[in-house]
Amino acid sequence: MAEDIRQDKKANFSALTEHNNNGVTKTSGLASNKTGASKKLVIKNFKDRPKLADNYTEDTWLKLRDAVGAIQNSTSIKYNLEELYQAVENLCSYKVSPTLYKQLRQVCEDHVQAQLHQFREYPLHCVLSFLKRMNRCWQDHCRQTIMIRSIFLFLDRTYVLQNSLLPSIWDTGLELFRNHIVSDGAVQKRTVDGILEQIERERNGETVDRSLLRSLLGMLSDLQVIGQCFIRLYSVRRILLDGLSILLDGNRVMELALLYQLFSKVKGGLPTLLQHWRDYIKSFGGEIVGTPEKDKDMVQDLLDFKDKMDNVAQGCFNRNESFINAMKEAFEAFINNRPNKPAELIAKYVDCKLRAGNKEATEEEMERILDKIMIIFRFIHGKDVFEAFYKKDLAKRLLVGKSASVDAEKSMLSKLKHECGAAFTSKLEGMFKDMELSKDVMIQFKQYTQNQSEPSHLELTVNILTMGYWPSYTPMEVHLPPEMVKLQEVFKLFYLGKHSGRKLQWQPTLGHAVLKTEFKEGKKELQVSLFQTLVLLMFNEGEEFSMEEIKSATGIEEGELRRTLQSLACGKARVLNKSPRGKDIEDGDRFNFNNDFRHKLFRIKINQIQMKETIEEQVSTTERVFQDRQYQIDAAVVRIMKMRKTLGHNLLVSELYNQLKFPVKVLFHFHTLPHFISFTFVIFSYPEIVT
Repeated sequence: MAEDIRQDKKANFSALTEHNNNGVTKTSGLASNKTGASKKLVIKNFKDRPKLADNYTEDTWLKLRDAVGAIQNSTSIKYNLEELYQAVENLCSYKVSPTLYKQLRQVCEDHVQAQLHQFREYPLHCVLSFLKRMNRCWQDHCRQTIMIRSIFLFLDRTYVLQNSLLPSIWDTGLELFRNHIVSDGAVQKRTVDGILEQIERERNGETVDRSLLRSLLGMLSDLQVIGQCFIRLYSVRRILLDGLSILLDGNRVMELALLYQLFSKVKGGLPTLLQHWRDYIKSFGGEIVGTPEKDKDMVQDLLDFKDKMDNVAQGCFNRNESFINAMKEAFEAFINNRPNKPAELIAKYVDCKLRAGNKEATEEEMERILDKIMIIFRFIHGKDVFEAFYKKDLAKRLLVGKSASVDAEKSMLSKLKHECGAAFTSKLEGMFKDMELSKDVMIQFKQYTQNQSEPSHLELTVNILTMGYWPSYTPMEVHLPPEMVKLQEVFKLFYLGKHSGRKLQWQPTLGHAVLKTEFKEGKKELQVSLFQTLVLLMFNEGEEFSMEEIKSATGIEEGELRRTLQSLACGKARVLNKSPRGKDIEDGDRFNFNNDFRHKLFRIKINQIQMKETIEEQVSTTERVFQDRQYQIDAAVVRIMKMRKTLGHNLLVSELYNQLKFPVKVLFHFHTLPHFISFTFVIFSYPEIVT
């Protein structure tokens, strides 16, 4: 019976005991007492940690080194991989990790260094076989590094992971291959030359090993030297001065994006690319601005160029702020290399877009065009030149009724005000106010004439212009018909009765009229200028006149009269016959009314032959700008000296640069400022007379 009980105890107490590699005894199990109740056993560790054998570390490393050598030489490993992994874990547990890491790195470095000689001594003419050997060496190195890492995985995941400054075993392998093989000057040059040669052959239609090229390019990318290799071997001058301009000229956005990525991987690459990007913009833009023969298309070319560079900066250069700012600096630099002319041409371009008859843009498109123009406008230093030409063109659009859209006009005015301030647009806004006030005055004048005892059969419309707001016009005295003169006096009496103390000056050069005329074909209405009106009304008094007779009767200046007669007798709508025939007006020419005139429209607009803006007129406008600038300089000097009391010449010039909104020359003359008394005058013109 006792024997049976002992057997039961043995059966009920099943304790598993084993020694781990750290010398720690682990025991687990359940024990039963005589009554069958279970009791938990508590097993404690050894008080003293077991020590490794004297030769254990050295012997274990030799075993691991042999395994690494077998992997590197592609021979069989004598030991079980699990046994090798356990050996690494044991060494790491006894704090041998730093020594083990250094020993492993040294063995790998010695092996990689030994591979270099095969590439240095390789025949120069065997390009393809050289590339294949390089690829094979790379593939073997990657495979070997993976196997070595699997054995030393415990070291990689403990000691290396806990030391952020140490590269992992895989990164160590990449570093060694990069430093000792790919970074070698001769080997690198042959590798890159070979890759480029294979690419060139494929472009020429030859068959190449694409998988080989893909693998080698992947190698350079994994080693993070692809940009460094190509840039170091193929100078920046070749890539940028030649390649960048070709890519930008051809708008090759994909290649430009790759170029940006390439240079972003190299230390100092992006600043170099940035400088050449800036130089390209200055060079290309300078050619646009600096070629007088291309002035006609300058502004449109600038807008197209800006759009193109914006797309490159946004889409290819990753919206890099440095590149965007460099582009703005370059535009500002080359546009102002030619003073005044870009500002003048921008004003004329705006006039072309806002003028009636421009059917190429909807309201939304017009708004986008104006926004783009404002971007170019911001780069201009001499904005007062723009204002002078813009004001002159705006006056023509408003007075002759050639503005395409009042909303577009006011939108442009709002953009200028936002950009340059209220002082810049005050006169332009005054021009619009004059036009609005003129409408109100004409309503009152119409009521006034209706109460007259002898109302005129002519309908007069007058635009009342404040002289300080509008461009200056040369007064011209012409001989008006008695009925027009009488109506003029009626308006003068009406207006001065309401506004005493104002001086009236009539400006006939911008007037126009609608004439009711009868031809053989039937009645027509002719929409003509005031000068054309005076000429046509003469044929109510006679059948034929010479140019000298017309000049004497109308009082129109000779050059203006020639253009007027040319529009009536030589244009598309020839309501006058000229003898002898010809395109130009000569002194002896005679004119008679063309009773046989035919036209499909009832109301016909006969455009006046516009005198092209002469160089003298452009110089005159520019000189007025310079004169205004002198006044601004004088005023700025007074302001500065009143505040500073005493100031050196250089500091004074510096202060002037800061205060003035236009470029100034360093040398200027001081003169005594006279006292000015300002007066407000009124200019009158009558754009429409109905007869």
